[in-house]
Amino acid sequence: MKIASWNINGIKARHDVLIEWLKQAEPDIACLQEIKSMDETFPGAEIEALGYNVETHGQKGFNGVALLARMPFDEVNRGLPLLDGDEDDEQSRFIEGVFTVGQRALRVVSLYLPNGNPVDDPRKFDYKLRWMDRLHAWAGERLKLEEPLVLAGDYNVIPQAEDCWDPAVWEGDALYRQDTRARFEALKNLGFTEALRASSDDDGLYTFWDYQAGAWPKNHGIRIDHLLMSPEAADLFTGCKIDSFVRDWEKPSDHVPIWASMAD
Repeated sequence: MKIASWNINGIKARHDVLIEWLKQAEPDIACLQEIKSMDETFPGAEIEALGYNVETHGQKGFNGVALLARMPFDEVNRGLPLLDGDEDDEQSRFIEGVFTVGQRALRVVSLYLPNGNPVDDPRKFDYKLRWMDRLHAWAGERLKLEEPLVLAGDYNVIPQAEDCWDPAVWEGDALYRQDTRARFEALKNLGFTEALRASSDDDGLYTFWDYQAGAWPKNHGIRIDHLLMSPEAADLFTGCKIDSFVRDWEKPSDHVPIWASMAD
């Protein structure tokens, strides 16, 4: 089984790129972020024609996440639950799908964690940290089910210095702030395994290159798209790859797909 994650930076702008990648990569489940589309206007017909079931949690012009799956959905949950004292969260950043694989449930989440910049704006950075606290609380409860669970998405977190081309450039940025990285580590410490680092400790493995300043040809990238696996999912893990070649395609996203393979 192949589970992939990709921030496509707009489904309408990247529709043809997505279709071509789906044909080539053939993921069993694809988690999309930043679809920038409302549910009712998501162009899903050609995706469904490839054999995928489509579920979205959209928002007009911003954010938005989706799950594409070759198997039927048993359950779909939209929106990350709030913690006590939180105000309503209208941003579409979280969708969970539940599937039956063999004799057990598989849970897969597509998430788009807030960017958090500028850090001196509490509406941005404080929201990011609180969202991470909510994710930590939710994930801790889900782990009690002792089921294969994959949290896939654009975390907007650079975990370590080797995950960016020049750490000095990112000092003070919300993606690389110590409180951001500490929350990511705390999430993993609940019992999650990071798929890419379970398969390679190489430097220079990136999933995002800015459109500006020739970042892609210079390989001035960062790794902010991650797949976290519960212990039950990690037991099935067989490998992880980044489809960086997609960044060379016409009209690419500034992110590329990352995927994990698992034994059925």
